Amino acid sequence: MNIYSTIRIGDYHQNNCEDHLYINEYGKNMILCAVMDGCTTALESHFASTLVGKILKKICIEKGYKDFIDPDNLEDIDESLKSILKNLLIELKSIKNALMLDTKELLTTMLIMLINKKSEEGLILAIGDGFAIVNGNKHEFDQDNKPDYLGFHLSEDFEKLYDSLEQKIKFNKIIDISIATDGIFTFEKVKPAKSNEDIDTIDFLTIENTNQDQDEMLTLKLKKLEHKYGLVPTDDFSIIRIIKK
Repeated sequence: MNIYSTIRIGDYHQNNCEDHLYINEYGKNMILCAVMDGCTTALESHFASTLVGKILKKICIEKGYKDFIDPDNLEDIDESLKSILKNLLIELKSIKNALMLDTKELLTTMLIMLINKKSEEGLILAIGDGFAIVNGNKHEFDQDNKPDYLGFHLSEDFEKLYDSLEQKIKFNKIIDISIATDGIFTFEKVKPAKSNEDIDTIDFLTIENTNQDQDEMLTLKLKKLEHKYGLVPTDDFSIIRIIKK
């Protein structure tokens, strides 16, 4: 599998990019990918999205230690993702209390994807809004500008919370898969364009395969959208794309 990613501050933002992304191995056989988008109207919203990425890093490192000690400690994809989310919320609550943070300082959406490299089984979970495309099938998570945020759920019963989460996508084959924050919907022609032809920015980023032999494929695509078509994301934008070799 080839894994590509890119992140860019939105053209309407000036100080901080409120998006964050994270990619790492989760144990020996799984890959964890996540994109986060901090709430613009919250407090220092770039902090929340970055913090979630750092906690996911900790969870992946701890999983590596556990598998080293007990190599037979394998979980299925559903139980693994459930465990990741549970540990993430526990860590967030602990940090909130330790730093005496306000809930408004922990508002970020998250699209998280877990993939088994051998079986190609995978699961995507969206908390809040965003976009995913799985082997040509598009999924838009739109919550009418009132997205759900991780920070809202720190005091809830986890089992009830997890059972209530409906924005899930399961798959058992990897051809071409992407997850992205909702910045993918905000491309506008705000720069001088060399071409007047129309282009579908979502298809160009998530389906079209130019430069897939280069690690910076998605960054190159953003540059082409900007310099040839004058198109840039006006909101912060992060995307992870996986293409099977």
